[in-house]
Amino acid sequence: MAITLRLARYGTKKRPFFRIVAADTRARRDGRFLELVGTYDPSQSPPAVSLVRERVKHWRSVGAVPSDTVRGLLNRFMNAPDTAFRPSTPASKKKAAAPTPAS
Repeated sequence: MAITLRLARYGTKKRPFFRIVAADTRARRDGRFLELVGTYDPSQSPPAVSLVRERVKHWRSVGAVPSDTVRGLLNRFMNAPDTAFRPSTPASKKKAAAPTPAS
């Protein structure tokens, strides 16, 4: 059984959201997969990527081959610090907690 790391498309029309999955090469694009190893949301700015690095390393060690798109995402985000995976919130949307007066 040949295993590949590839994208499975979710979301609605014109608003794609992808899961990065380890799947048998014979399975459909959005069909059965072995394990969910991450997500990719290209609609955010910058695109949000989250990976379970240990599981990606495991699947690569047992011979899983990433697709071209997933290979690019792994090259870009696998060694990045953890903060690169969380979408940043603009300062204008952050609400400062008002201090509570002590009685």
